[in-house]
Amino acid sequence: MFKVINKIEKGYDLNVTLVFEEQIKICEFLSPENIKLIERLINKKEFTGKKGELLKIDFIERDNLVSMYYVGMGKEEDFNLDVYREVVFDVLSKEKGEVLISGQNEKLLDYNVLGEIASNLNYNFDTFKNKKGEKLEINLFVAEKEIDFSETIALGEATDIARDLVDQPANIINPITLSEKALELGKKYGFEVEILDEKQIEDLGMNLLMAVGRASVTKPRLIVMRYLNGKDNNEKIGLVGKGLTYDTGGLCIKPADSMFEMKSDMAGAASVIGAMCAIANRKVEKNVVAIVPACENAINGNAYRPGDIITSMNGKSVEIINTDAEGRLALADAITYAVRNEKVTEIVDLATLTGAILVALGSLTTGVFSNNDEKYDLLERSSKEYGEKIWRMPLFNEYEDLLKSTVADVKHTGGRMGGSITAAKFLEGFVEGLPWIHMDIAGTAFNSSVKWVKKGATGVGVKTLYSYVKNR
Repeated sequence: MFKVINKIEKGYDLNVTLVFEEQIKICEFLSPENIKLIERLINKKEFTGKKGELLKIDFIERDNLVSMYYVGMGKEEDFNLDVYREVVFDVLSKEKGEVLISGQNEKLLDYNVLGEIASNLNYNFDTFKNKKGEKLEINLFVAEKEIDFSETIALGEATDIARDLVDQPANIINPITLSEKALELGKKYGFEVEILDEKQIEDLGMNLLMAVGRASVTKPRLIVMRYLNGKDNNEKIGLVGKGLTYDTGGLCIKPADSMFEMKSDMAGAASVIGAMCAIANRKVEKNVVAIVPACENAINGNAYRPGDIITSMNGKSVEIINTDAEGRLALADAITYAVRNEKVTEIVDLATLTGAILVALGSLTTGVFSNNDEKYDLLERSSKEYGEKIWRMPLFNEYEDLLKSTVADVKHTGGRMGGSITAAKFLEGFVEGLPWIHMDIAGTAFNSSVKWVKKGATGVGVKTLYSYVKNR
């Protein structure tokens, strides 16, 4: 639903011209009468091209009715791609049909960002609706220039895969069906998928993962995805995504209102799967292994309890404090598997992990923790390419004191204060010294306040991970 064209050979439902403030030009190929009409309307409406300012004009040109918007993008010196995303998304979100976009400055012809906007506008979770959402076809006019925008389309497709997985309700997506979906996508896009069942998980000693998922009728699965195209490259990048397909909170049960959106607790897994689709689709010459511990935190007579002591895959004994802090337990065993069994050389994990990160950063920014400055800097550059905002959080060693247990090697929560930090410190204890990044997407994965994404699943992290893997 997005194309770049270098010739205008037909009429469109809407013609959108993007202009900088005080830099408004009128197309010289229009009739003198219409040029005069547009000049008079610009003066009458006092349109100057301020950020978000909109001038609507309808006129007849060569017996064709033309609907045109002039859209103000603000001052050129204040312009950035987030301004582009915000203004264009807002204008086009109210439209339908076929739209032609043109810009009066080279900066306003960014086909990558416009393709991203088109993807965001056209994603509709309407699987269960009889009436499907209408698509908007966006055409960007770039005169006399052929452009390859296939990467933009591939990233939009991969992000939509992640969105759709998150938006699916928990009666559709569970540990088994999520595994089946990963197998299907692996075949389609070209990466290997191995699924470990509960017996194999138990045999590996992944007792934390099993504890979280054992009360559910649908037992845990470990989804292992491999894309090894690095040739002589010794790097093997490990991606780990939290795959809680539903989270009741376990015996420390959540309030009813807090459960409604818990289908989104597997957004880390969805983003990792989407990233693998993009990486394989684009044949990126890197070695990547992605791990998803897929389980459901339910309630039953055999549910794990506060006060239990469970031995993790890496041998540490863990005292359970709150069964609603389940994600870090599943991730800990998955990280150990990535390190010891897949021999990855670094780890990036994504998880809707803590409410504390929402308190700290709201729903606009992902909190990031890392033990490696170089890797974090690369992630930050990668996220900026796609307007995915991140902020580095502290990992001071003093926070480890909050995880000390009197009865086990470690307890898995450190209390309310600094909750996202102590959660990260818990995970850091399982990376065995490897370079590591933890992205807490609890605020940004679903119903985000980002102005250029629809409410619901956002697919956050897919494009950032792709760029992080590709541009190293």
